[in-house]
Amino acid sequence: MDGLLDRFGRTAHDLRVSVTEKCSLRCTYCMPEEGLPAIPRRDLLTPSEIGRLVGIAARDLGVREVRFTGGEPLMRADLADILAATRQAAPGLPMALTTNGIGLDKRLPALLAAGLTRVNVSLDTVDREHFARLTRRDRLPAVLAGIAAARAAGLDPVKVNAVLMRETLGDAAGLLAWAVDAGVHLRFIEQMPLDADGVWSRESLVDADELLAALGDRFELVPIGRDDPSSPAELWQVAGTAATVGIIASVTRSFCRDCDRTRLTAEGSVRSCLFGDDETPLAPLLRGGADDAAIATAWRTAMWGKQASHGMDRSTFQRPIRSMGAIGG
Repeated sequence: MDGLLDRFGRTAHDLRVSVTEKCSLRCTYCMPEEGLPAIPRRDLLTPSEIGRLVGIAARDLGVREVRFTGGEPLMRADLADILAATRQAAPGLPMALTTNGIGLDKRLPALLAAGLTRVNVSLDTVDREHFARLTRRDRLPAVLAGIAAARAAGLDPVKVNAVLMRETLGDAAGLLAWAVDAGVHLRFIEQMPLDADGVWSRESLVDADELLAALGDRFELVPIGRDDPSSPAELWQVAGTAATVGIIASVTRSFCRDCDRTRLTAEGSVRSCLFGDDETPLAPLLRGGADDAAIATAWRTAMWGKQASHGMDRSTFQRPIRSMGAIGG
């Protein structure tokens, strides 16, 4: 097999690469207040190692896009070096970044020069008090500055990801109004059981239907559907505007059967599913002299064993050991 095929006929084309577990925020649905246990620096992949792995993925395994995540990828001082090494190893491969936006305005020129093509910014509310309570940091102006810089630099689309929370549901319509005015593409995400504190429960979940009802009090939304079968977001047109709003209903409207993602942890292990604890370490092969063909074979083998779905609809479901901040978004 040339690509990353699994037993259920899915092929992975979208690569997510976590580059750190560190973050400048402490969002309650992601990280504990004290942060995640530090990964020893020697265990983190270097820029050249990341470049080599992405090059193998693009050249030999059919990957068509890479997105760098964390933690918070801007916490890596050598992030521009990571992008440059990736561009050299995989020329022409689109490179995106998922970030909380803090410091993006200052780092953006170097990242663009290194080959960055798109950004997703995490932002759950534009109410400063609610933001500070949810993230345990009063940094909303810095996030907005990062988004404004991305727009000013001509990045398009700039996507904003908002996790649906009971405490910010009342802010959802205001967030959408802000997104329409700011010219960004807003995507709401159902909260998944990936919080480090382990307090997620289905009973407290704000689902897609409840969000649509809340937004419908202020906006007329016209269903569009998915622009790509493998896209996790269902889209709605905001009537009277050119804007759309998306909902990624990972829990209640699972899209596992169309999943096209493969993941690398910050330590260089393949994680075939966000909710699967099985990981295949590639770092020992990288650092042990293995050639690209051997690394590609190990990656294919890992993806062949991908589970059918996250299984949140089953009574036997067990949340993964790693939290979102440790896996990478």
